[in-house]
Amino acid sequence: MKIAIAQLNFTIGAFEENLEKIIRAIRRARQEKAALVVFSELAVCGYPPHDLLEYRYFIEQCEGSLQRIAAECHGIAAIVGGPAVNPNHRGKNLYNSAYFMANGEVQRVIHKTLLPTYDIFDEYRYFEQNTEFGLINYKGFNIAVTICEDLWYRQPLLTGYGKDRLYSVCPMDQLTGLCPDFVVNIAASPFSYLQGEIKAGILTENAARYKVPVYYVNQVGAHTELVFDGGSMVVNPDGIISRMKLFEEDFGIYDTDAVLAAKAGSVVLPRSSEISLIHDALVLGIRDYFGKSGLKSAIVGLSGGIDSAVTLVLAARSLGATRLRALLMPSQYSSDHSVNDAIALARNLGVRYDIIDIRDTYWQYGQALGKVFKDLPEDISEENIQARIRGNLLMAMSNKFGNIVLNTSNKSEAAVGYGTLYGDMCGGISVLGDVYKTEVYRLADFVNRDREIIPQNTIAKPPSAELRPNQKDSDSLPEYTILDKVLFNYIELKKSTEEIVRLGIDRNLVEKIIHMVNLSEYKRYQLPPVLRISTKAFGPGRKMPLVARYN
Repeated sequence: MKIAIAQLNFTIGAFEENLEKIIRAIRRARQEKAALVVFSELAVCGYPPHDLLEYRYFIEQCEGSLQRIAAECHGIAAIVGGPAVNPNHRGKNLYNSAYFMANGEVQRVIHKTLLPTYDIFDEYRYFEQNTEFGLINYKGFNIAVTICEDLWYRQPLLTGYGKDRLYSVCPMDQLTGLCPDFVVNIAASPFSYLQGEIKAGILTENAARYKVPVYYVNQVGAHTELVFDGGSMVVNPDGIISRMKLFEEDFGIYDTDAVLAAKAGSVVLPRSSEISLIHDALVLGIRDYFGKSGLKSAIVGLSGGIDSAVTLVLAARSLGATRLRALLMPSQYSSDHSVNDAIALARNLGVRYDIIDIRDTYWQYGQALGKVFKDLPEDISEENIQARIRGNLLMAMSNKFGNIVLNTSNKSEAAVGYGTLYGDMCGGISVLGDVYKTEVYRLADFVNRDREIIPQNTIAKPPSAELRPNQKDSDSLPEYTILDKVLFNYIELKKSTEEIVRLGIDRNLVEKIIHMVNLSEYKRYQLPPVLRISTKAFGPGRKMPLVARYN
């Protein structure tokens, strides 16, 4: 039997658009003699729909789309993800389900068993857990249909507690007792540069443990802060047989006999560097944030520093230079080379730029505040005024011309509060908010791997906010190589002060950094959505109390 995998980029709530994509893929699969075509988790409405699932009209639109898809399934079967109403008056209103369609109607509805409620996932908020297990019999094959997390019963490295099992029931133990010929897993598994190998390991471990092939289809595309990388796979007990494209829509047809007979290593999968994956994820994240929201253009405050430079490059690759604008806002503390570097970058990319000198505006603020500041010495207040003037100018350009401001703060700065609320922390989407400063430098080198796009001086010079004479980031922060090591261990790996000190880092420094992170939670509450590329991004995936005392 031939199985088609349709790896598609859906838009949450865009029912007609999603429906067209699904029906087009069904027709293609039928034309290419596939007997079954599979789509990703909640494909009919897009994942994750969040509280839209609480609206009756939304569920009715899902049901209507599913019926129209089923009507298309003549001469072919399809497995499509969508919500299903729970007929029991007890429990949650919905199931997260997979619809098996054939002969023009829905034949079976399989419900998701394991409902993740950690990091960015909150599925138990909406869905009831499945408790019944069965196979689908189609064309002489017994098919086990699972939904994303149902294969993730064992997931070492993710829990942080030394446990490798988050759940009390293992769906695959239940299903393999029924002797399936193969497993279909429909998923909406978001990208993390740390998790690619883990995903592959989960799939191969299941195929090997239960001695069945696994056909895994993953959603591709971005929804607000979440980026889905696709990378759908076909795996047999010997290993990975095929992997589909990353960060792109894709379509493939696989013969069950050929999959079962294939040997591990018969297909060499291309390996991408960690930094190239981050680059591609951010480009897709920006593109879909604008494309799916109907937003037309963006603006970046271009300082001549590395963060705004990398942001501008990523935006140009996502949107195109003609949909992008840069605004240079030098002050009396801006160096000539910073302005020249910013201009050179904008010209290299073909991006329109404007220059607004903020010295006079800053002087007027000083005059107005002088009456209440009196003879108090200048401090961070005056520095923040400059950042807020720039934020105001960017927002004025956004209002006047419809250019959405791209926030350029990196994860290191956001972690320790090295940024100004309503100033450089403003924006519609935070492009680098999940990218540590050391990774921003790697991104810059990656951008310049073939030719110089970002001026080398931007990369080589010591980082500085340029808000006071001769200012450097190192005046306020440890060297980024040390800072990022502490932050990664504290944020991603959830290690304590004692555990981080045992890595050979000075205790006073570790305590200072962790104190800065905890003290800055109020600022992160007001960050724009952060494109997620790690396992622990700021935003919905990291929920810390705003008012608390902890170390």
